[in-house]
Amino acid sequence: MTKLILILSLFLISAAASAEVVERIVAIVNSEIILESDLKKMPAKLKKRDLIYDYLIPGKEDVFYKGDRQSLLNYLINEKIMDSEIKRLNLTVTNEKVDQEIKEIAKRNNISSQEVLNAVSSEGLSVPEYKESLKSRLERQSLIESEIISKLRISDDDAYSEYLRKTPSARSTVNEYSVAHIFFSPKKGGGEAALKRAEVVYEKLRSGENFETLAQQFSEDTNFSNGGFLGNFKTGEFLKELEDSVVGLSPGQFSSIVKSRLGFHIVKLLSKKSSTDPRFEKDKERIKSQIFDTTFRRQLKLWLQTKRDESFLRINEPKP
Repeated sequence: MTKLILILSLFLISAAASAEVVERIVAIVNSEIILESDLKKMPAKLKKRDLIYDYLIPGKEDVFYKGDRQSLLNYLINEKIMDSEIKRLNLTVTNEKVDQEIKEIAKRNNISSQEVLNAVSSEGLSVPEYKESLKSRLERQSLIESEIISKLRISDDDAYSEYLRKTPSARSTVNEYSVAHIFFSPKKGGGEAALKRAEVVYEKLRSGENFETLAQQFSEDTNFSNGGFLGNFKTGEFLKELEDSVVGLSPGQFSSIVKSRLGFHIVKLLSKKSSTDPRFEKDKERIKSQIFDTTFRRQLKLWLQTKRDESFLRINEPKP
């Protein structure tokens, strides 16, 4: 490769001696060259950026929003490095593959292939230019898939850690309770009477009588279920007084008498398990997508910098 570059340089020097106007080499990247005309063409191409520029190449944002010479040159260097890797790994895409991709684009948009090309032409881009840019994009997608994307692994644990970091109010775990109760209503003789009835049943429980049997006999819950079963609840989903009463219990244990806005309860914890915050489950895929995007961009820049360090690179720009 070094010999090829030397021959190329000598050829251009010889051409300079025999012609009035010579194309200036701005940079050499491996066996590829970047010419002054390449930089001069960039501003016009920027107007067609959605069609001709590859979003996979780092430096795109600087090119689009700054447009200064250094940004343009840096983008072109990155482009040449990626193209060198495509050649090295034999990832070149055929013209048939490009035509097939155009058919796929047409199919996704419910139009014909010719209509795709007509739309391209209406944007000021020739069909050969479009096909060449599409070919480059397909090749670079294949390169990035092989070298970076296939090696990324974003787990649920990664997403949950990110969720906890960005959501200070989140609970690292959420307990899910299955509970039963024996209920005493103040509507039946007033609050004091309801409390006395609860105290009687509570003493029976303490003496060893069966909770489910006593619930069947004494519970005043109008929606009474067998054994006094109240339901399955996650943290924050049922009456706070009842939740607080079972937090310290083990399955099978019952609480003391609990007062709520509804009346008096004796609560039994049937089972308890931990799960992730339900708000996380709702946002999990979105968070994983965000982590993937951030990680991908970081790994792409690192990969490209590594390849840049390994490449033959000569920049013929005057120092500022």
